[in-house]
Amino acid sequence: MTDRTIPNAAALSGWRKSSYSSGDGGSCVEVLDGHASGVPVRDSKSPDSPALVFTATAWSSFVTNLRYDNYPS
Repeated sequence: MTDRTIPNAAALSGWRKSSYSSGDGGSCVEVLDGHASGVPVRDSKSPDSPALVFTATAWSSFVTNLRYDNYPS
């Protein structure tokens, strides 16, 4: 995969809010499952902005590390 962004994330449908997003509306991350080029991630407050695209392996590793709080505060 050479392109790591999707210029206009709003062009895609099926986004879901990540379970790791805060409930206060401040940190809203959305992911798109089943995309052919990887796992697109966008800021729900800016749906027309670009989405970052991660490999499935990288996204899984990131989520696992979040789950086990392996990132310094």
